[in-house]
Amino acid sequence: MPALGLSLAQSAPVRSARRGARRIARLWRRSLRFRTLVITLGLTAVAVLVTCVAMALAVQNNLWEARKDQALDDARRAANSAQAAVDAADTQGNRTALVGVVRDVRERLDSVSAGTMTAAFPIDNGSGQTAPQGFLSNGFPEDLVSDQMRQRVVKDASKQWWQPVALRDSDGSEHAGIIVGQQLAVPEAGSYELYIAYDLADTERTLVLVQSSLWVAGVVLVALIGAIAWFSLRSVVLPITEAAETSARFAGGDFAVRLPVRGQDELATLGRSFNAMADSIEAQIKELGELSLVQQRFVSDVSHELRTPLTTIRLAAEMLNDHREEFDPTTARTAELLQTQVHRFDTLLADLLEISRYDAGSVQLETEATSLAHLAEELVEDMRPLAASHDTELRYVAPGGHTPVDLDPRRVRRILRNLIGNAIEHGEGRPIVVTVDSNQNAVAVGVRDSGLGMTAEDAERVFDRFWRADPSRRRTIGGTGLGLSIALGDARLHRGSLAVHSTLGGGSHFVLTLPRGARPLEGASPVPLETADALDAIGVATAPIETLAERSPAGAIEEES
Repeated sequence: MPALGLSLAQSAPVRSARRGARRIARLWRRSLRFRTLVITLGLTAVAVLVTCVAMALAVQNNLWEARKDQALDDARRAANSAQAAVDAADTQGNRTALVGVVRDVRERLDSVSAGTMTAAFPIDNGSGQTAPQGFLSNGFPEDLVSDQMRQRVVKDASKQWWQPVALRDSDGSEHAGIIVGQQLAVPEAGSYELYIAYDLADTERTLVLVQSSLWVAGVVLVALIGAIAWFSLRSVVLPITEAAETSARFAGGDFAVRLPVRGQDELATLGRSFNAMADSIEAQIKELGELSLVQQRFVSDVSHELRTPLTTIRLAAEMLNDHREEFDPTTARTAELLQTQVHRFDTLLADLLEISRYDAGSVQLETEATSLAHLAEELVEDMRPLAASHDTELRYVAPGGHTPVDLDPRRVRRILRNLIGNAIEHGEGRPIVVTVDSNQNAVAVGVRDSGLGMTAEDAERVFDRFWRADPSRRRTIGGTGLGLSIALGDARLHRGSLAVHSTLGGGSHFVLTLPRGARPLEGASPVPLETADALDAIGVATAPIETLAERSPAGAIEEES
């Protein structure tokens, strides 16, 4: 348990970090302002960083070179002054006088040189006991001068040597320094190694101050550029956001919305162009709407006006068809064809009237509690003779869908009749399976055949009015080309869906899905649109409602899952 608690505690920051990363990624994809600001700040920070580093290095090199040259000049001047004092002294080989000369040299160096510490060491050149000892002033550490530098000073008396060193204060802190060495010739005593140490703490403080100022200026510069970019982007992105929102409202049907136009710049030009486009589209939509109303009224009026003469023609055709046996063969065949075409014309007029009602928005449902499984079973039985005339087997499978739901039986029956009729016509005499199933959210019925099928492009247009996948193919049942369009309208009127999955040469599968009651249609359909089961492997599984009622202890209808 402690290990589990530790693991959970460790995973919480990880989850928080992942959520933060996802939010940033989502903001990066969706916000132009955020993306542009991040890119601007990133590039600015890189540029400022490079500039500050370059300037810091340049300032450091310049300060160091200037301070080094100053130390070398000061050491040369102090050494020349000491050498002049030594040359002017008259010691006559007296050791006491020589000691005094060395003491004068020390005092001269302390007074003339700007160095903080000085030192002198006699060089063993065979002068014997005459040469006095050297000196260390102001706490000059004996180990401050490296052996390599002492060797070079001893070896070459004509040159001035220098070396950077670390000087320690009384509190133990270290700071930068430089030591300069050269030879000092004392008559009758030989040569001395002369070293002057210079403290560069002030230079180091100046460098730190300059570098700190550079970094502070860089941070302030990045912040200022970020603020400038934010306000600049805001002035540019806000009109773009307004344009996007206005476009969305316009696309949603609010044709009166327009973009505000400010000034004479490019954004103002965009606003004026958008408003002009919106005015043109609104005018065209109004014109199309008026034309659509005229078309709907025309179709409705013509359909109604044709009903009366069509009724007369249908009565006459029926009378002629009833007495066709009294006519000669040609006239009898003509009477039969007249009866068939008048019936087809009557169906076309009924479909046109239904379409005009949908276009006018005057269609209403007459719902009642109905078992979709029972309704589909009755329709399958009614259409078995038609299927038998096409040498087609109808199979009915109903694992669910027996519980009554609120629907319009007439419209659902019309949808199923259309789907089964199309399956019989295009099924090439192969078995057709009608499947009814349900879940807690919806009921569904699928009609599946193994006929010619359709391509993906044809399946997208199969619900269009008067559209046919193969215009040259003859209709054997006598459809009008409006059946699937009306079926889709009936399904949407129930707040349901009508979908199709078809492959060329593999048949088609139409699935009607209806929600239960007032629930919205969500989730997968109870009848899968795409299924891998072969039709030959699907048997007939008709379960009458009476049998299900007998199974229930209370005699009520129960839903099978």
